[in-house]
Amino acid sequence: MSEHPRDRFDLIPDLAAETAFEAARDRGRLHHAWLLCGVEGTGKASFAYRAARRLLGAVPDPTRGPLGARPGDPVSQLVAAQSHPDLMVLERLVEGGKTKKSISVDQARELPEFFSKSPSRARYRVAIVDAADDLNSNAANALLKVLEEPPARGVLLLVTHAAGRLLPTIRSRCRRLAFPVWTPVALEQLLRDRAGLAAEEAGRIAGLANGSPGAALALASGATLEADRLARSWVEATMVDRAEALKIADGFRGVEGQARFETLMDRLSAAVKVRALEGGPGQGGRWAELWTRLSELPDRTAGLNLDRGDVLAGALADLARTKAAG
Repeated sequence: MSEHPRDRFDLIPDLAAETAFEAARDRGRLHHAWLLCGVEGTGKASFAYRAARRLLGAVPDPTRGPLGARPGDPVSQLVAAQSHPDLMVLERLVEGGKTKKSISVDQARELPEFFSKSPSRARYRVAIVDAADDLNSNAANALLKVLEEPPARGVLLLVTHAAGRLLPTIRSRCRRLAFPVWTPVALEQLLRDRAGLAAEEAGRIAGLANGSPGAALALASGATLEADRLARSWVEATMVDRAEALKIADGFRGVEGQARFETLMDRLSAAVKVRALEGGPGQGGRWAELWTRLSELPDRTAGLNLDRGDVLAGALADLARTKAAG
């Protein structure tokens, strides 16, 4: 399992964003709602937790950046344990081993009650919505009501991967912070420093991460790195070992199995995408079509409650047909 953003202390997502946020706080002009914008994996959620720790009174640690805090600080420990009384996090719930498709209106309706109370341990009460894109329409309207009547000593941190899809009335009531993609050089250095990878492996993973430090760190984790290697071997091999695939499918049960399935399908889709980009006009088109189909499978599997092992078998059969087509 990859490291959760609330547990990251040494990753500085964007120095300019942190400096702007800290400057506003120091001047006493902290906006009540911040829209954290950028493609998925650029560190927006990590920033939200870093900002929350400081707003909740964690002792600063300048060696970890403008919003750095000490991991051993009591506030940091409460946030890590998801038990700080002045912090609320809205995200998609997991029920019965499945992650729900959206953040419900019932979850969003908890925000007004949360902000109606005075902070119990800190100067502020903080809510993180990760991600605002996951709010269903009713939940988005419930959030809008909070934004229309800004809470005293309350701060909302809204993570969004596609700000243009949010209600204009939500966007207009937030101060925006943009999180740009990282350069391959910066990603490679991150992987060498944080994951201890050699230069060659760090460079390869940096090239796969599409500018996302979150994706790069996830790829560098043991399970994800192994899934990536396996997926690439399946794409490159003449034939896939069916017994090996069946053995892997046996591990797809439960919540952890869902995570393994989604990780493997993500890496298989990425490996096919590379093949599509490398292929000629005719061959590349067939691989691009396969990439599109594979990219849709995780959501389709969850939405229709399909057997993950059967889905993997079907994906590998589709892969074999694409290879056979030349």
